[in-house]
Amino acid sequence: MQDGLNETTGEAKKVRRLSDAVRRVRIAEADRVDAFADLFEAERARLMLLAEELDGVFGEVPLDDGYFVLKIMPGTPPRLWLDPTTHVVIGRDRRSYRLLKDTRLGRTTLHETADMDDIADAVTNYLAERLVEREKLLEVDYVQKRLVPMGGLDESTVAASEAKPAGRNMLWGLLLLVLGAALGIAALMAFAWFRIPA
Repeated sequence: MQDGLNETTGEAKKVRRLSDAVRRVRIAEADRVDAFADLFEAERARLMLLAEELDGVFGEVPLDDGYFVLKIMPGTPPRLWLDPTTHVVIGRDRRSYRLLKDTRLGRTTLHETADMDDIADAVTNYLAERLVEREKLLEVDYVQKRLVPMGGLDESTVAASEAKPAGRNMLWGLLLLVLGAALGIAALMAFAWFRIPA
């Protein structure tokens, strides 16, 4: 019998080597990394095209407004950030765009589409809504500041009006506590009176 030959068939036995298996695993891993890098670059390229499409819209945002950004930040997956809580990513199908917003209740999908014009319109509408909301907040602040010097509402008046209901609620709570304690003591005394034999 020769070394490495099968006795019945006369064929050479297959010799398994760990080094060959490690080599195969490394080649497969390298292929996966290359494929992932290609996908990452493809997603980044699509987001860059969207950023170019939105460049004119962000150009109209007031220069002193540092809240809005149009930037692809490093990370996996790549994200096109619009503001500190809102971004666009490529969907799992690798074709659709997803407009996402992080909220206290979790991440919310505001819009999802495979059409770049459609997502660009959704982003433009989102920016417009945010700008109008911020203008309203600034206007409320301005009006409140203007009312104070004119004898309107001031912070001490607002605080005093809010303190009155809180004081009343505390008084009622204390009264109910005392009443409950008195009823409890009376019930215990009645129970003891009828349970103790004369």
